[in-house]
Amino acid sequence: MLSDYAPIFPELFILLASMVLLLWGVYHRRQAAFTISIVSILVLSGAALLIAGQPQASEQLFNGAFVNDSFARFMKILTLAGAAFTLILSIDYMKRERLARFEYPVLILLSAAGMMLTISANDLISLYLALEFQSLALYVLAAFRRDKLRSTEAGLKYFVLGALSSGLLLYGSSLIYGYTGATLFPQIAEAIRAHGAPIGFIFGLVFVLAGLAFKISAVPFHMWTPDVYEGSPTPVTAYFAAAAKMSAMAMVIRIIVGAFPTAADQWQQIIVAVSVASMALGAFAAIGQQNIKRLLAYSSIGHVGYALIGLAAAARIPGVPAEEMVKIQTDAISSVLIYLTIYLAMTLGSFACILAMRQGHVVSESIPDLAGISREKPLYAFLFAMLLFSLAGVPPLAGFFGKFYVFYAAIQAHLYWLAVAGVVLSVVGAYYYLRIVKIMYFDEPGTTFDPIPASVQFTLGLSAFLVILFFLNPSTLKAAADVASRSLF
Repeated sequence: MLSDYAPIFPELFILLASMVLLLWGVYHRRQAAFTISIVSILVLSGAALLIAGQPQASEQLFNGAFVNDSFARFMKILTLAGAAFTLILSIDYMKRERLARFEYPVLILLSAAGMMLTISANDLISLYLALEFQSLALYVLAAFRRDKLRSTEAGLKYFVLGALSSGLLLYGSSLIYGYTGATLFPQIAEAIRAHGAPIGFIFGLVFVLAGLAFKISAVPFHMWTPDVYEGSPTPVTAYFAAAAKMSAMAMVIRIIVGAFPTAADQWQQIIVAVSVASMALGAFAAIGQQNIKRLLAYSSIGHVGYALIGLAAAARIPGVPAEEMVKIQTDAISSVLIYLTIYLAMTLGSFACILAMRQGHVVSESIPDLAGISREKPLYAFLFAMLLFSLAGVPPLAGFFGKFYVFYAAIQAHLYWLAVAGVVLSVVGAYYYLRIVKIMYFDEPGTTFDPIPASVQFTLGLSAFLVILFFLNPSTLKAAADVASRSLF
């Protein structure tokens, strides 16, 4: 029955639409680029509505390899939002840069479908296939500016290192299968619970987490991030930082909570080490950056570290009653989901601000070019400053609540020193955000930017609105995140 496949209808809808739009583009070429972009935004919005209309119960397909629960629906909507706003930001940019090709929105649709399949993957094989599906489109997007050496370099680096990470993931998966005899996450968890975690399994776990750490650009597998962020077209960079980050973090959460719940002693050590290293690198490496895209690349590495604090807090604590432990774990995963949602809004707004730094046919990426912009464009400077303050975690902006929830989750899990480290490194990292604000408001004016396109204004205004006024009603997001996280346990 066709209705049996209802849980995967949103993915099928996007794939079918992408095939139709691809054929349409082949027949109409450049004339269809704008129309296909608009239709793609509508397709992504339609897929989000399909997801929102699905029943709340957890559903499985393909013998459990595909799972559609509240967690998957929450993360898919975030991913689709990131993809849709990327296309909105791209409309003016692609036209001015003469990159208006119909392949671009089709690649966004295909990668978004791959990300959604990755979020719902409940099996090592389906996870790997979905990951490769989305990655192939992302490699092409990174090198979309074929006439620019930096874009070609970004695509090549992303491809080579992405292939390496996929190899690590695949090798780790083979070790896990060899020692547990299973690829489905629940069966892996049951095998560990029954027979313990042998040394070979731990090696497999390390390899799998290393491959996943690359996808979320966590230290020490972050080396591709600054170069790819700088070299890719700016809307594509926003896509990597927003939508791709959502699906990658969902993948990490799903596999750790679903497949390794009883191997907490092993994976928690890795997550804590990666978290601290990512926060430290993000705090210190961005200080000397003059290119704002590279700065946001290091910033994204740091923010991954903060999100991983919440994931580390989801490990089981010996001696804690089962009912209380589920509450701690649910709050921990909920804090990660809240952080990711807020990070999505802050990131899209920040890249909208970068796209507003246009002089003729060139989008400036130099931080000193923002000197004195508050006198020419006071509203733009104010909104950008609010986004930067939020990224730094200054109250009462949304970024403060994101960090508050993950730090509180760490305290609940008795990871006091990790929460303290997060606070200290957050203060250090605030320096480079405040430096940009200082340049905008106190330096002498220099560069004059063009009027801001309507699509960029819309994205910037909506992001800033959510960030500034989030404190009025944080409970709505908290309730939705709680429902999503409970479905994992």
